Amino acid sequence: VRVFTFSVGQHNYDKGPIQWMACENKGYYYEIPSIGAIRINTQEYLDVLGRPMVLAGEKAKQVQWTNVYLDALELGLVITGTLPVFNLTKGQNEKINQLILGVMGVDVSLEDIKKLTPRFTLCPNGYYFAIDPNGYVLLHPNLQPKQIGVGIPKVKLRKRRPNVQNPKSQEPVTLDFLDAELENDIKVEIRKKMIDGESGEKTFETLVKSQDERYIDKGNRTYTWTAVNGTDYSLALVLPSYSFYYIKAKIEEPITQARYSETLKLDNFDEAGYTFLAPREYCNDVKKTENNTEFLLNFNEFIDRNTPSSPSCNTDMVIRVLLDAGFTNELAQNYWSKLSLDGVVAQFVVTDGGITRVFPKRAGEDWLENAETYEVSFYKRSLDNDNYIFTAPYYNKSGANSYESGIMVSKAVEITINGKLLKPAVVGIKIDATSWMKNFTNTTIKSLCNSEICGCERNSMHVDCVILDDGGFLLMSNRDEYTQQIGRFFGEIDPGLMRNLINMSLYAFNKSYDYQSVCDPEEEPKQGAGLRSAYVPTITDILHLGWWASAAAWSILQQLFLSLTFPRFLEAADMEDDDFGAALPKTSCITEQTQYFFENDDKSFGGIVDCINCSRLYHAEKISNTNLVFIISDSQLLCRSCDPKPLMQAEKPETDEGPNPCEMVKQPRYRKGPDVCFDEAKQ
Repeated sequence: VRVFTFSVGQHNYDKGPIQWMACENKGYYYEIPSIGAIRINTQEYLDVLGRPMVLAGEKAKQVQWTNVYLDALELGLVITGTLPVFNLTKGQNEKINQLILGVMGVDVSLEDIKKLTPRFTLCPNGYYFAIDPNGYVLLHPNLQPKQIGVGIPKVKLRKRRPNVQNPKSQEPVTLDFLDAELENDIKVEIRKKMIDGESGEKTFETLVKSQDERYIDKGNRTYTWTAVNGTDYSLALVLPSYSFYYIKAKIEEPITQARYSETLKLDNFDEAGYTFLAPREYCNDVKKTENNTEFLLNFNEFIDRNTPSSPSCNTDMVIRVLLDAGFTNELAQNYWSKLSLDGVVAQFVVTDGGITRVFPKRAGEDWLENAETYEVSFYKRSLDNDNYIFTAPYYNKSGANSYESGIMVSKAVEITINGKLLKPAVVGIKIDATSWMKNFTNTTIKSLCNSEICGCERNSMHVDCVILDDGGFLLMSNRDEYTQQIGRFFGEIDPGLMRNLINMSLYAFNKSYDYQSVCDPEEEPKQGAGLRSAYVPTITDILHLGWWASAAAWSILQQLFLSLTFPRFLEAADMEDDDFGAALPKTSCITEQTQYFFENDDKSFGGIVDCINCSRLYHAEKISNTNLVFIISDSQLLCRSCDPKPLMQAEKPETDEGPNPCEMVKQPRYRKGPDVCFDEAKQ
């Protein structure tokens, strides 16, 4: 603590006490003769405070880096490095000055830093991040500044918080590393070691939130970290096991290169399907744009006049995208064009190099996924899972039939080169939901049946049959009113059954806070009440029949299901290696997110949903090689006395402004103060 005292104006009081007070407390005493001299004299305390730093010499000449902030000169998000400038010259009395002249600094844009990193050789699920001594992230894929704009689309978008404005208009957010990812004990340890400037590596299983923030997957990740020389930052690289190596493409023949580039021409869409090109900086002279058609035209025009080895191009990226374009073109023309698959509305392939090809062309015209393959949720999920990944369409609460866009099914293509595993692409199809439901219900119906229940009959009064994905979203039902809700979280449709599935450990859930959200104005809540009815036992007989519960029957059901869904597509995969929101201002807020996932690898689950004056029996079975679970239960129509309160999954504003700070302060997160402190000098 330093005390600075001032004597202002002319007076007859003794100045000794206030002068002694300043000198005894490492301060300074000033005499200010008039009011006009107050400003000049009161600023001289800076010389006293800065003197210990000046006397520290080289120890004090260290670049200090700031947190991330929004630059006032429209550089976007930046960090600033500062260095003090000292005056050590000799005065007239040969006494060396001990003053700070000022501070020099430089602003470094985060966009410029990102350009220096090899993003597109890390695979979509690989990334790098950096943190400061407080544990706040400097770089991280989940560091996403909030949008200040209005009227942002709420539906028909899979890209997380799509940037509809100039990125320079975004507001920065201070985000802790443990809030940027799903926290666990190992990450807490890694964070501490990074703050302490240590180097290390750790491989472990962790929960991974999907790009669209609807799902959670379990994946193995290798974290490698080290300190950044000359700064107090620490840098880390995160890689899944299948991205330790990447494909370095080569096209030896110029003729082959020209042939592959022709497959990206717009007039090739009719034969080989609609093609999307990821908007990356392949060449400095190719103008990047979010309009796919315009970007393709710009790219094709440049490639027609130049070679991939042009000095303005990233040669590896250009050759890789041309190679992917050629391979996907051959897949479409030599295989897809010769198939006729009932109930399949589209076939597609998405590549690491940046190509998305959708067949036929008309399906590509309705394609809603991001052209940047590294930001496509189903693509990243498919890489982390060995199963076929079914992805439900986004449910539209405004009443539009979102299920008509189709249900997406995808799987990663795995290749092994010299013992090294690579996943260079994802292939898949889109299924017509109505046709799929019809085929599935027909598969489950028993022939020569004389009882009330003969399977999952359409609109049955006795049983409900549903298929959910690993996030708890509805993909199929035997009820027409449920079909209109495909893509909706099942906890909003049948909350009693969904709660029981959680209690039986079929599903687990993870709650987290999003500190970077923007919220719409609150709407008036809508209330409703359900009917009550008595219990009518219906499903007991089915669950006790050996035909239904036997492993053989389930195996047959799964085979029929997969054969209907993929008539010949799977064989080919093995052979071929709410409308827009109103224009109202959005506000910064904290939201609570909940994602559901399969808790364990158990296949079969069963139980009873107990209500006030009735109960419902149910049985659930995971479908092999998929992320789906099939559930048959007593009809909800026959037992409406259960708790009607819906179980919500969607992101919602946190009315208490996030976690309780009083609870958090009991277990504070580790942080590190400055290495040196210039509080006083001995000279």
